[in-house]
Amino acid sequence: MAQAPELKLVPTPGQTIGPFYGYALPFEKGNELVNQAHPAAVRLHGVVYDGNGEVIPDSMLEIWQADEHGNVASADGSLVRDGYTFTGFGRVPVDNVGHYTFTTVNPGPTEEGKAPFIMLTVFARGLLNRLFTRIYLPEDTEALANDPLLASLPEDRRKTLIAAREEDGSLRFDIRLQGEDETVFLSYPRES
Repeated sequence: MAQAPELKLVPTPGQTIGPFYGYALPFEKGNELVNQAHPAAVRLHGVVYDGNGEVIPDSMLEIWQADEHGNVASADGSLVRDGYTFTGFGRVPVDNVGHYTFTTVNPGPTEEGKAPFIMLTVFARGLLNRLFTRIYLPEDTEALANDPLLASLPEDRRKTLIAAREEDGSLRFDIRLQGEDETVFLSYPRES
């Protein structure tokens, strides 16, 4: 009896953002990694823009990060919002003018001399797969200069990954999906 040829399965693209995100994925206090009263609380905010510079009012963002001491959370339940457990995860839909806000802490470096950063994932209409990027803190210029990812980029592209520190201590990080000053997005090799 002849054997059927072995088929190699290939991953299918992710789904574009749809109406189900509005009720299935956001969760209560998804934008609060820490309470605003936390002594180290910092506001991370910005706007999501398309290639024409127009705001995208229906995207959703996720962040993953270390705590202020550089510890990566290992507590079960990344959706926990009990006021005590820092899980390092947040998820928020943007508002109708493309703006987002997280209340979090400045992440510490995970290793001595490493540049601290926040991982950011973007889900939006028209994207078959989510986009990944990093948000670096602007202060430690020596660590930024030695970061392997930033060093691999042309100087004018590096700035798209570095947040701006505002007068009140907030971090401002705008996301541009295409066009002038397009945010650098990361790709991860797929298993073959």
